[in-house]
Amino acid sequence: MLGTVVNAVAIILGGLLGVLLRKGIPDHYKTTIMQGVGLSVLVIGLMGAFKTGNILVVIFSIVLGSIIGEKIKIATKLDEVGLWIEGKIGKGQGTVAKGFVTASLVYCVGAMAIVGSLESGLTGNHQTLYAKSLLDGISAVIFASTLGIGVAFSAAAVFIYQGLITITAGAVKYLLVESVIQEMSAIGGLLIVGIAFNILEIKRISVANMLPAVFLPIVYQVLQPVLQPLLLSISTVLQNIL
Repeated sequence: MLGTVVNAVAIILGGLLGVLLRKGIPDHYKTTIMQGVGLSVLVIGLMGAFKTGNILVVIFSIVLGSIIGEKIKIATKLDEVGLWIEGKIGKGQGTVAKGFVTASLVYCVGAMAIVGSLESGLTGNHQTLYAKSLLDGISAVIFASTLGIGVAFSAAAVFIYQGLITITAGAVKYLLVESVIQEMSAIGGLLIVGIAFNILEIKRISVANMLPAVFLPIVYQVLQPVLQPLLLSISTVLQNIL
């Protein structure tokens, strides 16, 4: 858990520093900075999404993951946590919940969060999460300078999310072959694209409700002997249509 602890602390420190800098940054600078951050997040997401080796697994995972997420209302619950925090310390700023939800999603669904947590749990190697901590700490300064203190509270979501992956990695390590991790990372990248759309206000996408999709490649690995012939048939039909 050391890598996850360092990651959470880096986000808290970066978030607090960003809040301190917030008042000294004019509003038009904040707008331009957030647009720049949104574009950067978009590129990061695309780079991850293009690494997929099986687009059908990505599509089915996104569809089924969205159904699961909508059923258990992940987005609503995240918003409720953010609004609860805002009610306690927001002082009417109105951005605490947005900062918490946005930063939590950015820091949780990326490839480094998944791969780094798996490495920590399986091998005790925290180098990936250390690198992620540096990046998250820097980006937390930028996020918090525009979205406020809610960004610092996203450290709690990161700690729980990455901690659970780290703790459970040993139990499912026989399923975590390279292809599974590759598709998990690709789906995470695609969700980051959705977050970029939200930041840039292009289209509001319920990314939180798609989070279960990240873990469905593991299910696919278990059911592969049954699903593989079906996916091959669908792929053949699509190729004939196209």
